[in-house]
Amino acid sequence: MQIKDKVFVITGGGRGLGLAMAEHLAQQGGQLALIDINAADLDASVAKLQEMGSEAHGYVCNITDEKAVGDTFAAIRKDFGKIHGLVNNAGLMRDGMLIKLKEGKLVKRMELDQWQSVIDVNMTGTFLCGREAAGIMAEQGEGGVIVNISSVSRAGNIGQTNYSATKAAVATMIVSWAGELGRYGIRTASIAPGVIATEMTAQMKPEAIDRMVQAVPLRRLGEVSEMAHTLQYIIENDFFTGRVIEMDGGLRI
Repeated sequence: MQIKDKVFVITGGGRGLGLAMAEHLAQQGGQLALIDINAADLDASVAKLQEMGSEAHGYVCNITDEKAVGDTFAAIRKDFGKIHGLVNNAGLMRDGMLIKLKEGKLVKRMELDQWQSVIDVNMTGTFLCGREAAGIMAEQGEGGVIVNISSVSRAGNIGQTNYSATKAAVATMIVSWAGELGRYGIRTASIAPGVIATEMTAQMKPEAIDRMVQAVPLRRLGEVSEMAHTLQYIIENDFFTGRVIEMDGGLRI
């Protein structure tokens, strides 16, 4: 699929990786529909994309709400006429240990809300958006592509029972979807990044960043431009489907 003049929906597109990927697609001539829960972030990001010459619109939506997701995708279809690609990027982290003991006594555990909130956003939100986009693409009859953003943590990581579970789930979704949606010309894929240099990592303590860098064979963090380039490869390679690209600099958890 060529990016120019195609319509791409990006969840969590108001800032960070979502915005970086949107900017990259805009540079290639893509049209962008950004979904985010933060209206202020959306307004700023849409304005930035429009300044680049791209047709772009923002949609405030809680992706855990089934009706809101359905209404949002219907609005995107109405505004742009069609949808050609979806990047399920929105995500939530609420890290914590499963249990914590002090002097042999249980003093803390991962609460159900801490588990459920991450499941709702990362897994259910990805499912709802993927389902809506797939339905629209199938009806259009022009094919399309759905990309779920996973993580190196999908293999499991200390302190991330909830997050790791969801990132494994969204990676397996694209395998199921590839088999189901291929008949409609819809391809699916997932990107599992390691630690990427973003606004979030820039706020971390230098010693924490140093520890992460030492765990990566390439001895550096990934760049948002490299993440965007990986997305471009998936979109443009029409024989790529049902697979995960590990974009982690060789990191293995």
